[in-house]
Amino acid sequence: MNIRLTYKNQRRGIVIDPHLNVAITRNAEITVHRFVDYFKGFEEVQAVKRIFGEKTEETLKNLKVEFAGRRGYMGVSDLDGHLIVSADYLKNGDMIDIYLDIIHELVHVRQFLEGKELFDDKYDYVERPTEIEAFQYAVEEARRLGLGDERICQYLKTEWITEEDLKKLAKTLNVKYVQFKEKKGRRIN
Repeated sequence: MNIRLTYKNQRRGIVIDPHLNVAITRNAEITVHRFVDYFKGFEEVQAVKRIFGEKTEETLKNLKVEFAGRRGYMGVSDLDGHLIVSADYLKNGDMIDIYLDIIHELVHVRQFLEGKELFDDKYDYVERPTEIEAFQYAVEEARRLGLGDERICQYLKTEWITEEDLKKLAKTLNVKYVQFKEKKGRRIN
């Protein structure tokens, strides 16, 4: 069978396949919530005030958050700048990691609003200017909370960062690299 999809209503994103007798709406709406309904008090956090300045309250009030059923942590949509959070991570993740990730991702929200390219493939992840800036805010906040270099290295380490990349990132962020015993599912309790 040769399947060919044809667009019957491109504006509404409906795809109809006459061979399968189905119609699929391809531009499904994402269910999003207001950031401030789920993350309270961030407008008073000094790190967040440094990120957004005078626009802190307005930006957080207008920021949307999508809770996804996928595994992972959190990120920012490169389509409209809303926050995407793994519901599993939010439920089971380490509270400090979640807090620092929110700080990190709020930097990306600001960068998006400024028109910066969040996923510039010209750079490796640990060398990407937008990531360095976001990690700088998270590390500064980690230091304010009293976290030491080992715990900060644990925070910085993810599945997609090699040990060498972690060393490079730590050096860039003025964090002394400390080898640590990795726990399974590092950010999940």
